[in-house]
Amino acid sequence: MGGDFPRGRSAIAGLATFGVGEAPGFSSMELTARAAVLAVADAGLRIDAIDALFICQPDDFFAGLSFAEYLGLSPRFTDNNRTGGSAFMSHVITAVMMLEAGYIDTALIAYGSNQRTNGGKLATSIKPNSWDAPYRPLFPLSSYALAAARHMHEYGTTREQLAEVAVAARQWANTNPEAFAKGPLSIEECLASRIISSPISVRDCCLVTDGAAAIVLTRTDRARDMPRPAVPVLGAAAATWWNSIAQASDVTTTAAAESGPRAYHAAGIGPADVQTVQLYDAFTINTVLFLEDLGFCPKGEGGRFVSGGTIAPGGTLPVNTNGGGMSYCHPGMYGLFAIVEAARQIRGEAANQLGKIDVALAHGNGGTLSSQATVILGSADTL
Repeated sequence: MGGDFPRGRSAIAGLATFGVGEAPGFSSMELTARAAVLAVADAGLRIDAIDALFICQPDDFFAGLSFAEYLGLSPRFTDNNRTGGSAFMSHVITAVMMLEAGYIDTALIAYGSNQRTNGGKLATSIKPNSWDAPYRPLFPLSSYALAAARHMHEYGTTREQLAEVAVAARQWANTNPEAFAKGPLSIEECLASRIISSPISVRDCCLVTDGAAAIVLTRTDRARDMPRPAVPVLGAAAATWWNSIAQASDVTTTAAAESGPRAYHAAGIGPADVQTVQLYDAFTINTVLFLEDLGFCPKGEGGRFVSGGTIAPGGTLPVNTNGGGMSYCHPGMYGLFAIVEAARQIRGEAANQLGKIDVALAHGNGGTLSSQATVILGSADTL
């Protein structure tokens, strides 16, 4: 059982990205701080107005403490949730509840990584658990390959359909000046790319980039008086079903099948009301699984759903309109960038602005399809 979500009573008042792509000479914390300072300024605030910090850095186990020290703050609350790329959606849930309770007044959620210019690897060493290790999986890639192979076996999903995800992401990125990967990309090129962990190829994998993002949340009645359009949080929910995918009873269904419906219920809407979807697309199979689990198509229909340009520019469901983790950026974890893009669409300032957007969904994934979290954002007209 759970209490009611405070629909629309907290809002994103500021946001920013920094160093997306390659940012030589910056540490992960320096990138994070730059994005944070820009987001606070975007909200029309001074840094000392922040009284809660939420962060999950790739290379600092005590990032919450380091971030406070770096910014010169003494926050009332610091959270360093480490559920992977879904952590930032969970940060939103915690911040909203704390704002509603009156425990804090202004929350800063931030993330940054110099993964690309630091040699392409995260400093944090994550290894398969002892039950998986004898099979020598590639972490985390082999887990996603397992999900993709099973989806193909059960539902007839094809590599061509997975390639549609990568091609659509590239089409969005080609018209986003901030996106890292640009240029033509065809289904044929994806199919011809090197297999890393069958059936996952190079083109089924996200980028390795630098980059940072940050958002500022406060109560909506206060955010309305700030310089930028307030983006209320209509609903949000998180769910964790396993750590290792080897413990899953069904590798073709993720905990998004739980977080999504609970987020919809909190927001008082359904999938048909969502105008744009920003998904954590670490691998092409992610997009297929999450579109199914979040109710945009029936289970098993994801491959067919993404075919024919449905999620590409001009399609009926715009997905990852910045280019996503496949072509926009992926500095270790992508979750916060999905939230920023959803908020930019509602504020009317996205690089690939879709027109007037009133409802946008951002979904984060952590671990090996382990932790799922869904955030639904709205415009002032949804309140």
